[in-house]
Amino acid sequence: MVKEQLEVLRALDIAKTQLYHFTAIVIAGMGFFTDAYDLFCISLVTKLLGRIYYTVEGAEKPGTLPPNVAAAVNGVALVGTLAGQLFFGWLGDRMGRKKVYGLTLLIMVLCSVASGLSLGSQPKAVMATLCFFRFWLGFGIGGDYPLSATIMSEYANKKTRGAFIAAVFAMQGTGILAGGIVAIIVSAIFDRQFPAPAYEVNAKASLPPQTDYIWRIIVIFGAVPAALTYYWRMKMPETARYTALVEKNAARAAADMSKVLNKEIKAETEMVERLTTEPSNSFGLFSKQFLKRHGLHLLGTTSTWFLLDIAFYSQNLFQKDIFTAIGWIPPSKTMSASQEVFKIARAQTLIALCSTVPGYWFTVAFIDIIGRWAIQMMGFFFMTVFMFAIAFPYNYWSKKENRIGFVIMYALTFFFANFGPNSTTFIVPAEIFPARLRSTCHGISAAAGKAGAIIGAFGFLYAAQNQDPKKTDHGYPAGIGVKNSLIMLGVINFIGMLFTFLVPEPNGRSLEELSGENDGDANEVVDKPQQENNRSMPV
Repeated sequence: MVKEQLEVLRALDIAKTQLYHFTAIVIAGMGFFTDAYDLFCISLVTKLLGRIYYTVEGAEKPGTLPPNVAAAVNGVALVGTLAGQLFFGWLGDRMGRKKVYGLTLLIMVLCSVASGLSLGSQPKAVMATLCFFRFWLGFGIGGDYPLSATIMSEYANKKTRGAFIAAVFAMQGTGILAGGIVAIIVSAIFDRQFPAPAYEVNAKASLPPQTDYIWRIIVIFGAVPAALTYYWRMKMPETARYTALVEKNAARAAADMSKVLNKEIKAETEMVERLTTEPSNSFGLFSKQFLKRHGLHLLGTTSTWFLLDIAFYSQNLFQKDIFTAIGWIPPSKTMSASQEVFKIARAQTLIALCSTVPGYWFTVAFIDIIGRWAIQMMGFFFMTVFMFAIAFPYNYWSKKENRIGFVIMYALTFFFANFGPNSTTFIVPAEIFPARLRSTCHGISAAAGKAGAIIGAFGFLYAAQNQDPKKTDHGYPAGIGVKNSLIMLGVINFIGMLFTFLVPEPNGRSLEELSGENDGDANEVVDKPQQENNRSMPV
């Protein structure tokens, strides 16, 4: 058990839910809203980009992005995100959460606008500048992951901490939903103002020059919510846990939280000095002590996030390809450019509205009741079940009369991803590591996830191609087909279940108790989360 705890941290742990909790959720959550919007809106416009810049005159079908270009456009932001998670995660533990928090938001605003203003009219120029700015956009987004999670965990009380962090992450679902809604509105307006026939009727007329503005407006809109929250991010005080346990400034931590909690808190300078010099609160990331206390925990958080994101990003970025394969979205040649954007956005919005968003908020509602471990295990289990239920009878689901059933099954995999590991993998790393390493370890865990996302984004693009070389998208080699790709994703989800056994249960315990920062007995503290985890496991 924890031997002693600073009054300022104890006050935060037992604080009743107040306005500042909701303010912090909104401020951090709007960052995640922007993150999700910016990352996933590209999937709504990749087919439009192919039409605009790669259509060959006289071709039977509209143009599509060449394999290398499609991989770059879809994956470059994820590469930037991975780099940003590592860099800003480390920087958040060195400079403080607040100082770095505003910088990530500025990068996101500037690069969202720059992405939409990608220079030139030639394909190479537009794609090169789009990829350049989306890399740096991803870099800023990457910083938001460890900082938002860490700030929310360090502000929250221990009773509802899971729900508060989950609420921040739930804004990802709202961002995905907003991306679809914006694309529907923009494409509908352009289709009404500049009506065009289907490609098979008149190829040239199906792509009015004004269509180029559609994707640019959709991409630029991501800057709006980020810009609106910059001022409030700068107004937030530094978290007391960073100020006291990392900067060792007891007076400022007490003063900041006295204002936030509206109560007088004593500055315990001597206790801060004593606690921060104890062996249990001074070892580094690459030490034997860290390996002994948190090595398996870090393996658990990185491996489960890695495996989850292979499946999750494959599904999100390539929904349009799966829906096209089963005929839910009509063939490109039967639509104009703006109509195709509209129908892709409508399909993805329906999935987000009916499964993605509810899944996030189910996690918010139940995470502090049934715990992180149980939700993660349940999520991986049902993702495996529904993915196999889609994949093995795939030929049955691809028949026209069975497509609604396919969409329902596919939606359920999203529901249990979000009422499951997609939420918990974000929450747990912000709770179980010491304050001086919390942002860094969350960044490492998140970066492992993005490595999985990159594999999913690049790999699924090629793997899902038809096994018949004559039926693949232009420029792609034959793949293993959508059915076998979905089977692979099901296997990956099952492996995620197994690695979940390495993840501890932080429910209802203070951050200092979980990390052992206030306890001199390293072995006692490191074993406790695992014991708690074992009690949460089904018999």
